[in-house]
Amino acid sequence: MTEMVAEVRGVDVVRVSAWLCEHVAGAVAPFEFSPIAGGRSNLTYTVTGADGARFVLRRPPMGHVLATAHDMAREHRIIAAVGRTSVPVAPAMGLCDDLEVNGAPFYAMGYVDGVVLDSPTAGLGLERASRTTASESLIDVLVELHAVEPDVIDLGDLGRREGYLERQLRRWSTQWEKSKTRELPIVEEVHRRLSTGLPPQIHTGIVHGDYRLGNCLVDPSSGSLRAVLDWELCTLGDLLADVGYLLVYWSDEGSASRRENDPSGSPGFLSRAEMLDRYARLSGRDLSSIGYYEAFSCWRLACIAEGVLNRYKAGVMGGEEQDFTSMEAGVGLLAERAMTALEHSRSLG
Repeated sequence: MTEMVAEVRGVDVVRVSAWLCEHVAGAVAPFEFSPIAGGRSNLTYTVTGADGARFVLRRPPMGHVLATAHDMAREHRIIAAVGRTSVPVAPAMGLCDDLEVNGAPFYAMGYVDGVVLDSPTAGLGLERASRTTASESLIDVLVELHAVEPDVIDLGDLGRREGYLERQLRRWSTQWEKSKTRELPIVEEVHRRLSTGLPPQIHTGIVHGDYRLGNCLVDPSSGSLRAVLDWELCTLGDLLADVGYLLVYWSDEGSASRRENDPSGSPGFLSRAEMLDRYARLSGRDLSSIGYYEAFSCWRLACIAEGVLNRYKAGVMGGEEQDFTSMEAGVGLLAERAMTALEHSRSLG
């Protein structure tokens, strides 16, 4: 009798299982594929082998995706390279670029045990002292990443080093035009202001591109970072972009969360000023222009979120139901925050 194979959206279980057995050391079939909820870009699955061993599989969203987005080979290459440094990442285990296997490239990486602090409730799940450690560890690891010389780990050709902000403004403005689901003039106005007020690029290196607690695995006991995840937007460029982006997801104690997946704001987490002070002290970098980078990060995230909304509306994000009204409002709120950060930065200058 032929054994029935459970269907998993986005995974050809038979062919992917065969590939895993052949290319991932120690992988033992049959496998159970469980989608990991929470991601709004690449699709991610926990894979559990017959022997109980776990690892993780990532693939692009289903359906049409924009050019240069969701490059599995690139992402696999990055985590393999960064894995040679002191920056904690999940081990790279294998890349499949044969479309006959699953209809799209995918890669496997090691399973790292830990918690993702992606909400105020998750943040409260840590003891107060561990929240402090998580804050400090988040900055410390970012400083470590920014100290890595790309050429040393064979990432010197990952992207152009100079003109990062110009390239990003051009790229995401184009993505906005291709992905927008309605007219939102404030996005174009913020883009205009960002383009006319570019700060000089002084500090260049590896930019994660989506660096926040929600993209890290944290030790639930100590609060220290066990792995940095989601390297999809990683490139070479202006290091302060990562610092500005971190502020998009960081709130002071007692204030409302700046994002629904912002875990900070509870007692024990460092304040925004303390986070910036720690980065400046450990890196030796001047953060006097950080307001611009926060504004840029809010605007860029608005463009990214609109692309995600577009894919959800097209039904290519794994069949999850979403509140489109809330997502649309979130894009507008990010654009408004970008404008506010720009105006505040100008008043300080």
